[in-house]
Amino acid sequence: MVAQARSPSIAVVFDSAGTLLRTYRVVKNIPAQQLLADVETTAITAASDDRALIVLNVRSRDVMKAPPDLLLSEYLGTHQVSFGVSCANRVFTHGEIADLLYADQAAKVSDLQECIREVWTRCRLEALVVIDSGVILNFARGIIEFTVTSGGRPFAGAVETIEELHLMGVATYIASGDRASKLERIADHLGIPRDHVHGVATPSIKARIVEDLKEHYNLVVMVGDGINDLPALEKADVAILTLQQRGEKPEILYRAADHVVPRVQDVVTIVRDLARRN
Repeated sequence: MVAQARSPSIAVVFDSAGTLLRTYRVVKNIPAQQLLADVETTAITAASDDRALIVLNVRSRDVMKAPPDLLLSEYLGTHQVSFGVSCANRVFTHGEIADLLYADQAAKVSDLQECIREVWTRCRLEALVVIDSGVILNFARGIIEFTVTSGGRPFAGAVETIEELHLMGVATYIASGDRASKLERIADHLGIPRDHVHGVATPSIKARIVEDLKEHYNLVVMVGDGINDLPALEKADVAILTLQQRGEKPEILYRAADHVVPRVQDVVTIVRDLARRN
């Protein structure tokens, strides 16, 4: 067997949902009492400067055991559920978020239970599924505007992609708005070191992670699929937009990308070429 040449100092940073994971998302529009399936939560959030996508550190099974008619804010406060900001167009302080999240009078536990139930029904037969729940706050309206649940499983070829990059001596990272505990399960499955996992990363934090890595590597590649990846794509030495997750992509993502690929496996070919040229 011929040993593969190791690459120069290259790091590849992956988003998770939609990039490494095929993701199914369900949201409940609380004012309209409407359940929306297979939607892009970052696009909903980005549509208003008054919205923030919040990840909740809750177990789905625990939420499903709670009284449906209980206010969601009361459940979160009683159980001291912590949170993180996954996506927002402007900065909201921890206090501002907590004040709204734990005092909201609009959303009930049943609103989040509906989202969880829908995702479970869709993803229950998958071998590995990680589920996240959260809310979208609207600060102008002073309410929890949407409840959110997403279920993700690795794309076919994701494991092999990471293996091939590691064989080339390329360092791999995950920077995502998802919960760290969820990402660690995915990282373990893919073979990415846990200390290379950055969870609950807002778009600006993703960009900062890329900038920090550029101080330690000759080349930093960012791989993403959504509008929340845009700042990191713009900061990277090489930006790759993946289309494996179905759905419309904003034109600005195409303009920011050096490469647009249909599958995550195509990242290997691009990085191999970069290694040869550098």
